[in-house]
Amino acid sequence: MFGLGDLNLTYLVSITLVSLYVSTAAVLVSATLGLPMALAVSFRDFRGKAVVTSIISTGMGFPSVVVGLLVLLALSRSGPLGEFELLFTPEAMILSQTVLALPVLVSVALSAIQSVPQDLRDAAFASGGTSTDVALLVVREARYGIVTALLAAYGRAISEVGSVLIVGGNIVFSDGTSFTRTLTTAITVEARKGNIETGIALGGILLTLVLAVNALGARFRDRTPNGGRR
Repeated sequence: MFGLGDLNLTYLVSITLVSLYVSTAAVLVSATLGLPMALAVSFRDFRGKAVVTSIISTGMGFPSVVVGLLVLLALSRSGPLGEFELLFTPEAMILSQTVLALPVLVSVALSAIQSVPQDLRDAAFASGGTSTDVALLVVREARYGIVTALLAAYGRAISEVGSVLIVGGNIVFSDGTSFTRTLTTAITVEARKGNIETGIALGGILLTLVLAVNALGARFRDRTPNGGRR
């Protein structure tokens, strides 16, 4: 192993990679499910639409430990997904983070899509556009808000502690590499051990990742449709 003072570099890198893998995968799954959901809710009128919208908004405040407990029950041997043996694996953590990130992404993306003027949609339909054409146009117009939705979902996922601790088990191999330990759960463990230096290093890495993701999002939002800067 490599060392940096009293810090184990292998430990830090492996934890960072697990955090990036789990959080990025959860956001990709959330985007795959959530963006079509936001478009469907926005474009379709149906009975109970206000209730569905309210439920989505309420989902943004789901307690993470409750989500972790529900995912734990679902993945346990007696649960409906127990046959897949995913408990205490990164995949279980991805599932729990997806449950937490999905309402955030859908709610923010829905607000962005609904902010696109109805006149623009009507004009697109009037000019012969199909439903797919209009949906793509709306997504293009709402792209900055959708990027914000992705950033909010990523922030929710990568900063998660409770649910990933429950379903992931915070496992580290004997050589110091992480299996299911993330930056947030590692900070909790190291702080309890009194390893303040390691905790500060992990916290610095987490803040750097969050700032980097938000900087990329801000760079995208600042671009004009022709590719220049606003």
